[in-house]
Amino acid sequence: MGASGVGVLFNTDRMSGDALVGFAQRLEENGIDTIWVPELFGREPFAASAHLLANTSTLRVATGIVNIYARDGVASAAGAATLAEFSGDRFVLGLGVSNAGLVGMRGHDWEPPLAKLAAYLDDIEAAKIDVPGGRMAPIHVAAHGPKMVELVSGRANGLSTFLQTPEHTAAVRSGLRDDQEINVTQMCLLCDDATEARRLARRAIAFYVTLDYYHRAWRSLGFVDADFLDGGSDRLVDTLVAWGDGDRIRARLDEHREAGATEMVVVPLNPGGGAEPHWPVIEAVCD
Repeated sequence: MGASGVGVLFNTDRMSGDALVGFAQRLEENGIDTIWVPELFGREPFAASAHLLANTSTLRVATGIVNIYARDGVASAAGAATLAEFSGDRFVLGLGVSNAGLVGMRGHDWEPPLAKLAAYLDDIEAAKIDVPGGRMAPIHVAAHGPKMVELVSGRANGLSTFLQTPEHTAAVRSGLRDDQEINVTQMCLLCDDATEARRLARRAIAFYVTLDYYHRAWRSLGFVDADFLDGGSDRLVDTLVAWGDGDRIRARLDEHREAGATEMVVVPLNPGGGAEPHWPVIEAVCD
């Protein structure tokens, strides 16, 4: 079984420490390229990444995503260089501007995202971090809009998208250099019943459907305001969440790959709920 070009993202803060390490090791055994570690209101992502890197040997560990309001650019540069050194270059620094609500919950004032990110990348580049070998981890930036993509095209090693369409992936690919990666995160749900699948999918995307900057991105892809009501229209839900059997889910991932995605980052939604990712989804994409 292999899974070249596949990563996995899950709310691992809900898993025990031992379960998380076991999950990462199982991903590695099955050929998954990358585990993406979130920054929410649980584990500190650099510390969690260090623990996972110390307990695996080939798996890449990426932050998905580090909130740039949570630490200054020098701290992120130092953390990334340290983990790159200690892991033999298996760490990826995933950065993002987050959103006004989450930033406010941290006690920070929201700033224009383009200028904030540009200044943060300036700080990383200017940081005088001295580690043996002069290593620095690759930087991947979460971005959706054209201005942010333009910024990333000249400043980072890769770009990460979330809750977008293959058409969006193609547009992003056209705006980046050939040597830049695109990590496309896709929610996946093994469920053949349309009514149940859409109910579960709406629960998974409920928070994001309330955010205006996602509305702007989706409008540019042909969706309208009516698609954002009542948890999302069937058309929106079916586009954002790949549900059905393994063949249908793999077909969606292939659409993104054909559009230019470098790595498909699977969110293995669990139809039964709970704190555990749904391993059968991962097995399906590894086939």
